[in-house]
Amino acid sequence: MSSTHIADLILEVKDLHKSFGERRVLNGIDLDVARGSVTTVLGPSGAGKSVLLKCLADVEQPESGGIRFDGRPLDFRDHAARARFRSRCSFLFQGNALFDSLTALENVALPLEQTTDLPDEEIRARGMEALEQLELHHHWEQHPGQLSGGMQKRLALARAIVTRPELVFFDEPTAGLDPLRRNAVFSMIAKYQRQFGFTALVVTHDVVEALVASDRVALLNHGRICFVGSPGEFADSDHAVVRAFRDSAEALRSSLAGIHSDG
Repeated sequence: MSSTHIADLILEVKDLHKSFGERRVLNGIDLDVARGSVTTVLGPSGAGKSVLLKCLADVEQPESGGIRFDGRPLDFRDHAARARFRSRCSFLFQGNALFDSLTALENVALPLEQTTDLPDEEIRARGMEALEQLELHHHWEQHPGQLSGGMQKRLALARAIVTRPELVFFDEPTAGLDPLRRNAVFSMIAKYQRQFGFTALVVTHDVVEALVASDRVALLNHGRICFVGSPGEFADSDHAVVRAFRDSAEALRSSLAGIHSDG
């Protein structure tokens, strides 16, 4: 992202390494994330996308490398720095991670209860505001199991944005969804990112949907970022790894079309 001025970067990752035992997952990750963007990290299953996101979100600890947030080095060993970082970021988990025993409002209010000293009335008001912004306020008393899959995804996003974060991490937000729902989720991310102005960092293996919704795309391969560019640059790239990953989805569609036509 050489064309992006340093002041416009909310997150800078330099030479990040992470292993689990003898298995090296991240092998020197370099990645810049522009403020106010939707940046997507693509890669096949098992490439380390979720591990990268968890290292950036302070869920896993990298062995080495540097992370800068809003222009300042981030040292997760500094408890005060961790607390400040977490107060400005949020994480939308792969499976939504909603609590079935809590109502929609209680799920959304939970981050405010855990991270702020706001009075109960203010927490409730902000929780209802987040539900209304995502068109869920009429369902505030319902439990996640009573909501559709799309509503559950919006509820998870309402919980993620209720603290008014500057940066939201999305871990495989379309995992296990059919194509129509995958489109809907990426549309939701793009819509609400524009509406609320947060920066979105998404990891996924859904190529087509990511290209439509993203401002920047990075490709993770064998523990390194091998490509960063615009969706158009990704679509037109002659890079061998990009071509192999990008075109495999189209090859599968062509194969299935041939099977169906033969039948």
